Amino acid sequence: MEKQASRDKKGYCMFDKMKGLMEMQRKMEAVKKELESTNFDIQSPDGSVKITMNGTQEVKEVVIKDNLDAEAKAALENALKDTFNRAIKRSQEIGTQKMKNAVGFNLPGLT
Repeated sequence: MEKQASRDKKGYCMFDKMKGLMEMQRKMEAVKKELESTNFDIQSPDGSVKITMNGTQEVKEVVIKDNLDAEAKAALENALKDTFNRAIKRSQEIGTQKMKNAVGFNLPGLT
């Protein structure tokens, strides 16, 4: 009888842990969505470059205030935005891999 009670208690404890993990995962997903919709601007000290980024480190826009012709300026802005995003994504991939190596498994929400 005592062994049965111990098993039930362990099973219940395991269920609580799983429930807690699922709740944490839901909260992490909600935070991720909030970060995706949070945008901010950063300007260079001289005001010649402005970068708009969201909370998930995705560059949304690069604006260069210069005397370049419109076509060259647009191409440079897009190239900078795309390069920043690729660099940030690579940084996140490296961080995810290091975290996976440290804990021995992939944590949901880190990929």
